[in-house]
Amino acid sequence: MEPWQMREWFADFLDAYNRHDLAAIRSFLDPSVRRAHLPSGADAWVEDLADLFRAFPDWRWRRIQLVVEDDRLAAHLRAGGTHVAEFRGVTPTRRHVNVAEFGMYRVVSGRITEFTGTADHIELLSQLQS
Repeated sequence: MEPWQMREWFADFLDAYNRHDLAAIRSFLDPSVRRAHLPSGADAWVEDLADLFRAFPDWRWRRIQLVVEDDRLAAHLRAGGTHVAEFRGVTPTRRHVNVAEFGMYRVVSGRITEFTGTADHIELLSQLQS
């Protein structure tokens, strides 16, 4: 894809995220997508998001910066929502959290094949427990 196509692709990907459309999100993922320090595969990615969306039904992302180079994307996002259900062992706090996320994506044929970044929720959990 050309850089402008990758930018449009990422806008569509982020839109699917903000609609919490798990089927649409899955269409952006290679079935065997690799995630650094997290379980691999599209099923694991979608399950992690389903858990997040249950606990934070108003969760949204906003793109701050996007850099495109060849088949790679680097994204800086802000994300946040209100904690209304159990998440990773933490009972609902009703707190609104706001986190920065940084991610590196490799996109092949319109699907994410590799991801590494800060989507491990360490900052989010620290805000819920403080």
